[in-house]
Amino acid sequence: MQPDTLADTAPDAGPPPGVAAHASDLVKVYGSGETAVRALDGVSVGFAQREFTAIMGPSGSGKSTLMHVMAGLDQATSGEVVIGSVSLRGLSDDALTRLRRERVGFVFQAFNLVPTLNALENIRLPLDIAGRPGDQGWIDQVVDTMGLRDRLDHRPSQLSGGQQQRVACARALATRPDIVFADEPTGNLDSRSGAEVLGLLRQSVDAFSQTVVMVTHDPKAAAYADRVLFLADGRLVDDLAAPTAESVLERMMTLDRAGTER
Repeated sequence: MQPDTLADTAPDAGPPPGVAAHASDLVKVYGSGETAVRALDGVSVGFAQREFTAIMGPSGSGKSTLMHVMAGLDQATSGEVVIGSVSLRGLSDDALTRLRRERVGFVFQAFNLVPTLNALENIRLPLDIAGRPGDQGWIDQVVDTMGLRDRLDHRPSQLSGGQQQRVACARALATRPDIVFADEPTGNLDSRSGAEVLGLLRQSVDAFSQTVVMVTHDPKAAAYADRVLFLADGRLVDDLAAPTAESVLERMMTLDRAGTER
């Protein structure tokens, strides 16, 4: 029988100390037979608490698939994902929805704001859906850090792209999640707005002790992170600490050359 609540769910093995989320031997296969695509091929990885991790790799390397499986937006073919102390394996649909709503934050390239709601209502949306008042002091702190105090009554159509992404970042932080996943969060922004959003994600780690995992193709964006993971052909192939834009670009070029030679 599938568990109906997070409290009823016990992981096979809890996360190592100081790890916000981890995956063990993740495999994700799309399709079957001769047309099957192995998007993830035995990936094991952990994301430390209070750390900003970037995930990079060539197109089709599996980076977005890894994020979607880790975030519970897609189901692995095999392997296990643990968020906080909760294993995603065997969760009922209702429990998985609750986990995503309460313990995982999301920031997407397309903002994904509700057009009929103002900025504050969008920020509070996960809490309102859950029927929780939330911590008003925390929400005020997030709003002020994101520079949104004078935009709270504006709807998305009245905000710039950078402001909309700030709202999306604030919404991701509103529930104080175990981990925030950001999928190409600067892809629809100009360079200035993109740098502001990346700075805010960086600040959420440094000031709020948040854990952030970001998929990006931009070496300059990856340089905001504490660590960069590189994927190729569905496998984790490199791990770079204290990245700079130059060191990330060099690793990417090395991976591209290796892929060409295979």
